[in-house]
Amino acid sequence: MALTAYAFDMHPDPVALRAAKRALRATLRADRQALTATERAAAGDGLTAQLEALVAARGATSVSCYLPTDSEPNTRGFIDWAAARGIRLLFPVTRDDGLLDWTVGESGDECVSHLGVPEPSGELLGPAAINDVDLVLIPAAAVDRSGIRMGWGRGYFDRTLGSMAKCPPVYAVIFDAEFLDQVPCEVHDQPVNGVVTPTRTITFEPHHPRSHPETHA
Repeated sequence: MALTAYAFDMHPDPVALRAAKRALRATLRADRQALTATERAAAGDGLTAQLEALVAARGATSVSCYLPTDSEPNTRGFIDWAAARGIRLLFPVTRDDGLLDWTVGESGDECVSHLGVPEPSGELLGPAAINDVDLVLIPAAAVDRSGIRMGWGRGYFDRTLGSMAKCPPVYAVIFDAEFLDQVPCEVHDQPVNGVVTPTRTITFEPHHPRSHPETHA
């Protein structure tokens, strides 16, 4: 996937910021749709290797992760790897009130949510269950070099991260071209501790989520 330059004006006006986000999301979504099957497969293999290395480096025994849609970075290889090694996996389940519930998906079945995203079936453990994991892996539309994450506009993960008193390390999972110099940022947008792409894992400096990151191949 070739790197793409995204141009927009950073503006303090909230209407202009929301418009900039919509435009950027549309471009990013189109770029994802344009990926070939070969490019998706290669990205999935690279992402699995990066996530395996991150979990090993963190010594994580419990991880929250998402089931990907067809256009998202594919986490299924990593999920299979983690499950085979006895790592406890926690998956988000959307609720009508705008919050996230969580399940380990013990039934092995999946359904499609009202938002069109795959979700595992299983006992719902409540929104607070996310507090017990060692590492949080979340989807994103893009992340910038200051650690600001831009999601897809529904706010589920921003509300979840913003409500956690003690949050474990949070890494956004994106394609390489979605790590940008800057993204439009509103007050509710939550920073992440790092990003994982098919070719690298980037951890931002501790205690300074908006500062320039350290990069690891």
